[in-house]
Amino acid sequence: MFDESAQFYDAIYATFKDYRAEVAKVAQLLRGIDPNFKTVLDVACGTGEHARLLAEAGYRVDGLDLDASFIRIARGKHPAGRFVEADMSDFDLPHRYDVVMCLFSSIGYLRTLDRVERALRCFRKAVRPGGVVIVEPWFEPGVLDPQRTDRITAEANGVRITRTSRVEVEQNLSRLHFEYEITDSTGTRNAREVHELGVFPRSDLLNTFRLVGLDPEFDPVGLSGRGLYVARVAS
Repeated sequence: MFDESAQFYDAIYATFKDYRAEVAKVAQLLRGIDPNFKTVLDVACGTGEHARLLAEAGYRVDGLDLDASFIRIARGKHPAGRFVEADMSDFDLPHRYDVVMCLFSSIGYLRTLDRVERALRCFRKAVRPGGVVIVEPWFEPGVLDPQRTDRITAEANGVRITRTSRVEVEQNLSRLHFEYEITDSTGTRNAREVHELGVFPRSDLLNTFRLVGLDPEFDPVGLSGRGLYVARVAS
């Protein structure tokens, strides 16, 4: 999925994503729910930036991701964490956590509500009694603009990367088309990626949380304007 961009991921997203501010909001949220929370599982952890910063804030953070390159990068950033290569809709870890979180719209990569349901069942199993599940969703129907094109330029370790992106929406599926221009000391090359994310109505996601035995609340703003689901195990 991130075959062309994993090594440049942090440089690209550092141009517009404030991980430190997001983690401060997560920590504030967790302290408000239960100041005794200490253990966190970061599902679809990516390069481990949220995990690293949450660990700095005093939490014990593990992670999982489907991408082996991301797992390698995350382990390098946060050696104290246990990082596992796994599918977020099909995992069973030996540990239970105060918090299971899935941020930056990663849940959208499951594409269908059936797979979201499977993932939430895994999340519910991984959270201890009294803990919470936190999910940052992808955009709801009607929000994405197929006419919009974005361009980002970043530099890292002597490499200049320009990413141009556009989106197309077909019913309940969005496709992000990323085109990269990568320039280093050897010259310039071009690469492409297509990412598919499910576009889910809020009501469908709320119902899916409830279906698996989680009691969700929805914050329409959340960490970055995409909203945030916070769910406890239903009593």
